[in-house]
Amino acid sequence: MKTTPLKGTRDYLPKEAAMRDYLQNVILETYQNAGFCRITTPILEDAQNLDKSDGGENLSLIFKILKRGDKLNKALHTENVSEKELSDMGLRYDLTLPLSRYFANNRNELLTPFKVIQMDRVYRAERPQKGRLREFMQCDIDIVGDASANAEVELILTTTTALTRIGITKFKVKLNDRRILKSIFAYAGFSETDNEKLAIIFDKLDKIGIEGVEKEMHAAGFAEDATLKFLTLFRDGSLTIDTISKVCDASYINNLKYIMDTVQAVSDGTFTVEFTPSLVRGQGYYTGTIFEVEAEGYSGACAGGGRYDNLIGKFLNEDIPAVGFSIGFERIFGILMEQNHNIPGQKQRIALFYDDNNYIDALKKAEELRKDYIVSCFLRPKKLGKFLGKLEAQSFDGYMVYGEADGVKTFGKDKQ
Repeated sequence: MKTTPLKGTRDYLPKEAAMRDYLQNVILETYQNAGFCRITTPILEDAQNLDKSDGGENLSLIFKILKRGDKLNKALHTENVSEKELSDMGLRYDLTLPLSRYFANNRNELLTPFKVIQMDRVYRAERPQKGRLREFMQCDIDIVGDASANAEVELILTTTTALTRIGITKFKVKLNDRRILKSIFAYAGFSETDNEKLAIIFDKLDKIGIEGVEKEMHAAGFAEDATLKFLTLFRDGSLTIDTISKVCDASYINNLKYIMDTVQAVSDGTFTVEFTPSLVRGQGYYTGTIFEVEAEGYSGACAGGGRYDNLIGKFLNEDIPAVGFSIGFERIFGILMEQNHNIPGQKQRIALFYDDNNYIDALKKAEELRKDYIVSCFLRPKKLGKFLGKLEAQSFDGYMVYGEADGVKTFGKDKQ
């Protein structure tokens, strides 16, 4: 049998698990202090819900689950059976669709606007590589039922507070609006039916550059004149918050200006908020404001989100405004581990060694030491020095042998 985890998944050593717990606890506490409440939803979702969720490229990354028993046997014996006929559910690829279904199912029991936290694992059939896992953690906050820009302001301020508390202090918030992006596409001469395909390509700008975007647009068969007009807007940098009005409705601009001005006023300018016309966000369900946080020392966004006013309506057949923001937990965790980041305020971890004849007294001593230390008790090994090396490798700070007078010894100073 294989001992390694499946590709795209990870085992976490005790030090890593402790860091993940710390980050999640700080983020959760920040969200809760801002008045958001936590819910949980199943990792399984109905296949039709997933397929109709406007998840952009993520729809091709869904882990689908085969039907079971008689239903599967019947499907297998159907001539020219399709993939959809073999599967009736899948693993969630994000937490937005489950929240939409949850709100539609429980709205009579919930406050509106509904300010909600989701922190859980999601699954995508990615090609495994550094920074891209098939199972990963998302930390979301959403506001459902508030159509005003105040919802965006609250999400941005709460998320940036959480980032600051976990040690991400040098960053900027980038804003755009999907309606502005569609206006730019129309101004360049593209058909409205091309919007989502264009958005998927343009969303790769940070990774492949403007030349890569141009190459993919040509490969997709878009008109030469529209492609040139579109790319020229971004090459010459002519699109600013003040000049963009030539291609879009002024209300979209005023909405962004309100968000930017309000966030800056409340945060006292501790971070930059800027209009970024090249910002796309990949999910197709975004309908208005979209935003990302770009932090110094981090490649790509360390948080992102946007407004999705149409998704919940697919369940209820009525318009329900909603907007959400998600912290890029795995990216932040990976960089902090590479930097050997220590958990602030954590007690030192020590080992207390005992012999067969003093176990009870050693346990009493451990309880006493736990006022100042994290204490693990171990039967004293025959080869103490070798065991101490393993303890140090596992991020223990020191040890004590019960019955010896020299007390706690710290690694790096007193190790023998």
